[in-house]
Amino acid sequence: MALYYDLPVFNDTYQLTLKVFELTQHFSREHKYTLGQDMKHDCITLVRSIYRANKTKEREMYLEQFLDEFEVLKLEVRLCKDLRLISTRQQAQLALAMEKIGKQITGWRNASHFTASR
Repeated sequence: MALYYDLPVFNDTYQLTLKVFELTQHFSREHKYTLGQDMKHDCITLVRSIYRANKTKEREMYLEQFLDEFEVLKLEVRLCKDLRLISTRQQAQLALAMEKIGKQITGWRNASHFTASR
């Protein structure tokens, strides 16, 4: 088992978390303490899910939790764009990072499911 901080998906998710923290600093007060805080919390939850999935053999539950929270974060990013809190360029950067993370987690979940069913 690899150390969680050596996993590419952990590093990509951590970078996404840093980007979200950076972007939410510039939100208006109204959105910084509502939507911004929710996004930060969701990112921390994603990082935590990767840690937990990596430390156990029954990782499917944590990967499913990750994917649930990940969908919520996608909706929050879209909401930020629609409220004009982030630019189209910033949304595109987040979307590319999230697409890469989503593929890695889905692959990990599918591999875990295959291994568990053997």
